[in-house]
Amino acid sequence: MVTLSPALKERLAAPLQIGDLEVNSRVLQSPLSGVTDLVFRRLVRRYAPTSMMYTEMVNATGLHYVKELPRIMEVDPNERPISIQLFDCRPDFLAEAAQMAVDEGADTVDINMGCPVNKITKNGGGSSLLRQPELAGEIVRSVVNAVNVPVTVKTRIGWTDKEINILDFAKRMEDAGARMITIHGRTRAQGYNGAAKWEWIAKVKQVLSIPIIANGDIFSVDAAVRCLEMTGADGVMCSRGTLGYPFLVGEVDHFLKTGEQKPVPTPVERLQCAREHLQMLWEYKGDRGVRQARKHMTWYAKGFAGAADLRGQLSTIETVHQGLDLIDRAIEYLSSLGNEAISNPTPEADPA
Repeated sequence: MVTLSPALKERLAAPLQIGDLEVNSRVLQSPLSGVTDLVFRRLVRRYAPTSMMYTEMVNATGLHYVKELPRIMEVDPNERPISIQLFDCRPDFLAEAAQMAVDEGADTVDINMGCPVNKITKNGGGSSLLRQPELAGEIVRSVVNAVNVPVTVKTRIGWTDKEINILDFAKRMEDAGARMITIHGRTRAQGYNGAAKWEWIAKVKQVLSIPIIANGDIFSVDAAVRCLEMTGADGVMCSRGTLGYPFLVGEVDHFLKTGEQKPVPTPVERLQCAREHLQMLWEYKGDRGVRQARKHMTWYAKGFAGAADLRGQLSTIETVHQGLDLIDRAIEYLSSLGNEAISNPTPEADPA
């Protein structure tokens, strides 16, 4: 059973200070492309009301040429604290986009320097900036000079195992004016494979004075505590562990604040959340929301009797009513089974 050491409890007792912004949680919800829209953030915030949330990453070049801001930048005026994440390799475009983000209500502007996807890196964005530290520093300085909110960076430990340059890179970002850095403990070459190298996050924490947030393999309360103990980080960011499980950020946050673990939601409770997620996506985006909901629904449908069949059916839904009917029937079936319904009561290690 995981325990919270007195030293860790004391270290994390104060609010997270990001520049002049005070955040009353040490657990953050990662920006996830195609996932962390307004609907998903509302579900996560229900269980983690004081945690920092992030929008999906926004292309600064795209913003430069559009007349209307993309919907992924939409922020509820009541959802605070909130950060809008941007990506690009052009300092001037990023500065311009940052100003738009602040106008939309962003409490911080986060610059993505860690995305490993080819379509991002081949155009100079994401983790490709690890190979261009001078340009990365210029980007941060440009954005810092353009806005009056804290500027943060999310990155990885290096391009490959032979090009781990996070110590120098992170110091450059701090010197350029970044007020917090989130480090995913993998290289770009790893993608999401292999174990996150938390030891590199610990090394960065030893040489920087700004807050360092640990990211990578945070799939449970136990993992979050072990990561914080090992790295000395100022907080953790949950990513893939929240897919189909928007309870995770709140579970970790509650444990860090109280030393008590929340009960794991039952399969029925998870499906009730899935049902609400589907309904909200349909109300927010119409039929496009239903299509986007397919992946979310399959992430929810794990760890209980009949989950595999339900996943297959939910992955092809065409209407909101079809999806709601499938979920309702599954809830009714699981309720009739009671405890026998549970085959794996905890979220799977990698639901992606």
